[in-house]
Amino acid sequence: MAAPHILRAVDAEVLERGVTMRMPFRFGAATVTEARQIFLRLTVEDHTGRTANGYAAELMVPKWFDKNPALSNTDNERQLRRSLEIAVSLALAAKAASAFSIHAELEPQQHQNAAEEGLNGLIASFGLALVDRAILDGLCRLTALPVADAVRQNLSGIDTSTTPDLDGFDVGFFLRDLSPKPTIMLRHTVGYIDALTRGEIKTPPRNDGLPECLEDEIRAYRPRYFKLKVSGRPQDDVERLSAIASVLDTLPDYQATLDGNEQFENEDALIDLIDRIEASPSLTRLRHSLLFVEQPFARASALSVPVSKVARRISVEIDESDGTKDAFLEAKKQGYRGVSSKSCKGFYRSILNRMRVDAWNEEKDGGYFMSAEDLTTQAGIALQQDLALASIIGLTHIERNGHHYVDGMQGASPEEGRAWVSAHSDLYHEEKGRPRLQIRNGEISLETTLRAPGLGINDAAALATFKTLQEKREDAA
Repeated sequence: MAAPHILRAVDAEVLERGVTMRMPFRFGAATVTEARQIFLRLTVEDHTGRTANGYAAELMVPKWFDKNPALSNTDNERQLRRSLEIAVSLALAAKAASAFSIHAELEPQQHQNAAEEGLNGLIASFGLALVDRAILDGLCRLTALPVADAVRQNLSGIDTSTTPDLDGFDVGFFLRDLSPKPTIMLRHTVGYIDALTRGEIKTPPRNDGLPECLEDEIRAYRPRYFKLKVSGRPQDDVERLSAIASVLDTLPDYQATLDGNEQFENEDALIDLIDRIEASPSLTRLRHSLLFVEQPFARASALSVPVSKVARRISVEIDESDGTKDAFLEAKKQGYRGVSSKSCKGFYRSILNRMRVDAWNEEKDGGYFMSAEDLTTQAGIALQQDLALASIIGLTHIERNGHHYVDGMQGASPEEGRAWVSAHSDLYHEEKGRPRLQIRNGEISLETTLRAPGLGINDAAALATFKTLQEKREDAA
């Protein structure tokens, strides 16, 4: 295994663009119709003076990182923007070190500075996650390596210094053994207010060539995995799930997850839902297909209240509660078996949590897992970095819904769109003048994503995105 590469961050640029949902996206108590995506370019320099640009991007989804109803969508965006400002400032002031050592040095200060401004752990993680990915992307470009090779060689210097519970774990063996697959299965999200059949569509037809209901999605992409949003109201949820099952049960085979988005009052409410599902003949196939329930309880109490009763019936994982490096450790004590992987929470957090899964599954009870979840990840930099991460840690299916709720690479110039389609032709196709995600038989191809030197993205395509963003900034000035 090669020695960690030493580098430092020397320059940064942050840009944004807005996206509008082609249909409303409902999760928890929020309905999102538009949002802004933030982009980071970070220049890194090694000990010889060579430099490379690293990139990262993420959608600033309102009402997920902080669900305080008193805050507006603009307030939520301001919080996330500030988190990135803090992280970039810390990164530019950090001494030269390995990529992971920079992360380990910045993480406690990032969370402390964010907390002093009233920003929670998820928001603090957002800014650092972008910086970490940009540094790692730059490292891969300095070494001309795809991210999977850089991780297997541990060029970023990953160790257990931030996770002492993993002391004694063979990090080198774990990393060398990672074997990302060239495809990953799509898990399609069915939101609270999504139409299930053509007859349920109340709005005028969009006629944009993209699915407008669950039946359309199945016809177009043939997914075999589904994520079903539930409201925390067991009777209403059973009625909604029965309607969904009437569509899914036409498939020869499928598997599903439930997402509570913090809406269940307590463990008894979730047990009530499971009881009702098991008592309903129309939900027999759906019940057998269920893999786990994601974040049913509010983050304020989720890590302090046991879930042992419901966990005997179905596996439960945390998502919104995963705001710190030790959240999964705390969740384990309460009976949770799973944790989500999302690039917006941190590349290294996912890697270290995957190590925990391996270590804990050697214990007597086992059954620990990770899942790949989505935050309406947008085509281009954000999408591909998240796909690369999920593949590297061995996940076989991933919630992807950005292609459904947002029409392709929205806001891209024609030149930018062509650059992405040319560099990643297995992942995108051009339709109606913009790149759209390509899904065949329920699968997403990762071949060019995993082959590109960098963290999943072609350099020329990333440069084209930043050229468009810079030009639009100048036009608006």
